[in-house]
Amino acid sequence: MTDSSSTPDLLKTLQLYLVNGVGPRTWVLLMERFGSPEAVLAANASQLQEVSGVGPKLAAAILAARNSGPAERELAHCRESLVQLLQKGRDGYPTWLSEIPDPPPLLYAKGDFAARDKVAIAIVGSRRCTLYGQQQAERLAGQLARAGVTIVSGLARGIDGVAHRGALTAGGRTIAVLATGVVDIYPPEHEDMAKEIAKHGVVVSESPLGQAPTPGMFPQRNRIISGLSLGVIVIEAARNSGALYTARHAMEQNREVFAVPGRIDSLASEGCHDLIRDGATLVRNVDDVLQSLGPLSSPAKTSSTEAVHAPRELLLNDQEKLILNTVTADPQHIDEIVRAVNQEPSRVLQTLTILEMKRLVKRLPGGHLCRL
Repeated sequence: MTDSSSTPDLLKTLQLYLVNGVGPRTWVLLMERFGSPEAVLAANASQLQEVSGVGPKLAAAILAARNSGPAERELAHCRESLVQLLQKGRDGYPTWLSEIPDPPPLLYAKGDFAARDKVAIAIVGSRRCTLYGQQQAERLAGQLARAGVTIVSGLARGIDGVAHRGALTAGGRTIAVLATGVVDIYPPEHEDMAKEIAKHGVVVSESPLGQAPTPGMFPQRNRIISGLSLGVIVIEAARNSGALYTARHAMEQNREVFAVPGRIDSLASEGCHDLIRDGATLVRNVDDVLQSLGPLSSPAKTSSTEAVHAPRELLLNDQEKLILNTVTADPQHIDEIVRAVNQEPSRVLQTLTILEMKRLVKRLPGGHLCRL
């Protein structure tokens, strides 16, 4: 937990952030007008009301926020609960989330984001899912996790919980995005799962610690689920399902949208079928997802020659990455690869065998190899 004494603007940010009525859009407008939370808090009522959407009532609430007591108590609660406060534009805040139109200025987080979380897929769907939906969510989450993809979902009952569990069982990383605070977990039966996720990923929310569940907050948090992901897989969504909000946010954010089909007469999958009809990628297996993502950019600092063709490549050690990036998509003779690397031939051959077992290179007739 970063103390306010080490980041002087954190307290000011939190003072403004806790004002009821200052949502993501109003925050953006206030920053465009004043430049910083400190400047907003220093403004008078007439200056504040020059901002679109700020009327007398909200201006009065902002002026009242100059009293730092509530923000100081929130900071103390965060420290006691081992919750991090991540500020947009600062270390620890996921940069890819900051690219969406209305990113949260603050994220409450239990656990830590990792560089590899930039390669993430969201899995969302019905709370009242069928056995078929549960099976598909667990299967896809597990396969994607084993391929090095981080699974993002909302920790809700049904498909969300199954997707988190599938990723954890496969030994992968997962991110839970809550509409409520990150201390009092909702739904309560997922409290133990949230603790496990914090050890193997991160539990995040834009809501203050004491925020109770209210219906309007769930559609709003869905933009964060899609914003943390390269794409969204929808499994079992009826036409009125909240999961469709996540799909719409993904479209607006230029993320991929995937849908798993159900029975053609299944009411539980009507929303998925509509998405497929309207152009979403139909998902039969994990390869449908990985092929749609195509070559990726590594979130780590690498040279321009180190292209990432599949998410699981992010899990390789330095030796494996070095040898893999020597292999091209066109067939090469093994001797040519060995000559290109300044290492003992036995070590290069051993690494190539490991890469072949990981299905990252393919052995061809005549002693040739190619990159998959």
